[in-house]
Amino acid sequence: MHERYEVGASEITELVRDLALKANMLLPDGLKRMIGDAYNKEKMSIAKEAFSDILKNAELAAEKNMPICQDCGLAVVFIEIGQRISVCDGSIEDAVNEGIRRAYTEGYLRKSVVKDPLFRRENSGDNTPAVIHWKITTGKDIKITVSPKGMGSENMSRIYMLKPADGAEGVIKSVVEAVRTAGPNPCPPIVLGIGIGGNFETVALASKLALLKPEGIRHRIPEYAEMENEILKRVNELGIGPGGYGGMTTVLDVHIETLPTHIAGMPVAVNICCHALRHAEGKIEGRPIDD
Repeated sequence: MHERYEVGASEITELVRDLALKANMLLPDGLKRMIGDAYNKEKMSIAKEAFSDILKNAELAAEKNMPICQDCGLAVVFIEIGQRISVCDGSIEDAVNEGIRRAYTEGYLRKSVVKDPLFRRENSGDNTPAVIHWKITTGKDIKITVSPKGMGSENMSRIYMLKPADGAEGVIKSVVEAVRTAGPNPCPPIVLGIGIGGNFETVALASKLALLKPEGIRHRIPEYAEMENEILKRVNELGIGPGGYGGMTTVLDVHIETLPTHIAGMPVAVNICCHALRHAEGKIEGRPIDD
C-alpha cells in the first residue's frame, strides 16, 4: 500500500481554469429547473417575463460560451486536499491563481479585483488573487470547487451576533429583515446560504458553504429543515419578485449550515446570492510515489 501520492501543480492550474470557465458560463441544471418552476407558477405578467429572460440568458450563455452575468465575480475557490498528497513542481496557491488568471484572460471574463480596497483601487488585471479556503482531509486526492461571487448580492449579505435566547424565531426574523432591506439590489430571485453558530469569522464561511449544497435538498435535521421551509415562505411573502418587479418568487432556495458555538452566543450569517449561483467542481487523483 502506497503511503504518499503526488499531484502536479500544472494539473491544478488546468483544472481551476476549466472550472472557472464552466462556472461562469453554465447555470447549474438544478437552478434552471427551479427558475422554470417559478416561471410556470407565476401569475404576474411582468414577473413571468423576467423569469423568461433569465432562462433565455442562461441558454445563450451556454450556446455562445459567454458569461451568465457581466459581473464575473471574485473567484472563490474551495480546496479539499488529502493529507497524503504532495504537490510537485510548484506552489498550490500559485497554481490556483494561475488557473484563475488563464480563465479570466482566455475566456474574456471581466476582471474585477482591485489590489488596494480603499485608496488606489488599481485593478489587478487578471482577477487574482483568488479567495482560497483550505480543508485537509484523509485520502489521496484533491477536490476543487470554483464559485465566482459577484458583489451585487455579496454587498447585501449580513452578519448578526444574536443571543441564544433569540432562538429560531430570532434567526428567521434576521434573515427576512436582511432580504427586505436588500430589496431588488441582489438581483432576485435569490438563493440564501445561512450560517448559524461558530464565531464572527467562521459563521460567514459557513453561510457561503451553505450556498453550495444541492438544490432543493432540505437539512438532515428536521428542526433546521423546518426553518429552511419557513424562511422560504416568509421571504416569498415579501413580494419583491424577480428583478424587484413583484411576484410570487423572491427566493428560490434556502440552505442552513451549522457550527458548534459558545454558550453565550449565536452568530448568524446571511449570504445572499442572485439566481446566478455559479459553481463547478472537479477532482484530481494523486499518483503513487515509489519510495
